[in-house]
Amino acid sequence: MVKELELSTNEKELIISGLKEGIRLDGRGIDDFRSLKITLGPEYGRSEVKLGDTKVLAKVSCEVARPYPDRPNEGILTLNTELSPMAFAGLEPGRPSEEEVLVSRILEKAIKINRAVDVEGLCIVANELAWSIHVDVHFLDNDGNIIDAACIAAISALSHFRRPDVTVIGEDVTIHPVDQRNPVPLSIHHTPICVTFAFFENGDLWVVDPSLKEEQIRRGDMIIAINNHKEICVLSKAGGLPLEMHTIIQCSKLAASKVDWVREKIQDAIANAAEVEKR
Repeated sequence: MVKELELSTNEKELIISGLKEGIRLDGRGIDDFRSLKITLGPEYGRSEVKLGDTKVLAKVSCEVARPYPDRPNEGILTLNTELSPMAFAGLEPGRPSEEEVLVSRILEKAIKINRAVDVEGLCIVANELAWSIHVDVHFLDNDGNIIDAACIAAISALSHFRRPDVTVIGEDVTIHPVDQRNPVPLSIHHTPICVTFAFFENGDLWVVDPSLKEEQIRRGDMIIAINNHKEICVLSKAGGLPLEMHTIIQCSKLAASKVDWVREKIQDAIANAAEVEKR
């Protein structure tokens, strides 16, 4: 478990009193995200996301492997997360922290279980060969809300990734080097984006995209992942304060609008990366 630095009583009271007035320590409104910067490249499938002062790096790689026996016509998608003592003060080495397990589960549900990536399109030869796609997520700096930053990094990296082209003639399989034939993008069914809410006191006070200090005094949180079809892929409420239904509905509507804003940022980053590649 990551050991957090305790806030003083004065700091806690200052945060709560500000939220009651609709003001946060960093000047945002309660429903505002921090600044978001997405940088793709220089190689395919590398995404660096900076959400406020939270920084996450995602890297996608691939290799040819044998498909799972129970899914002979599908490729393999694996997501790995790694928390670093550099970003998380007091991280106990040697075993996954609660935060790392939570992030990993949310990403698995949003991207893998909801089949955001077309894994059938990764099959090369049924029962014999398939692409195995690895998404490695590294946390470089933590100033709160690592789940949203990790999801944005993973989705943008997958959208930017290109695998080598393959030709199958009879029993002959040829994997073409990227310098001989243009690599192929992954087929993405939908793009789920996570939006995190933190709740305070009796649940009447809440914010979107909580900072680290806000996370330290929250009484509960909720994570909603929504895709580009406006479908809720994940709604995670692991303990904490009970919430009224109208609060959940209100947060869901706000999350949908924030997801559109994030997706525009991803599309802009992909367009910028494409312009750089043409130069």
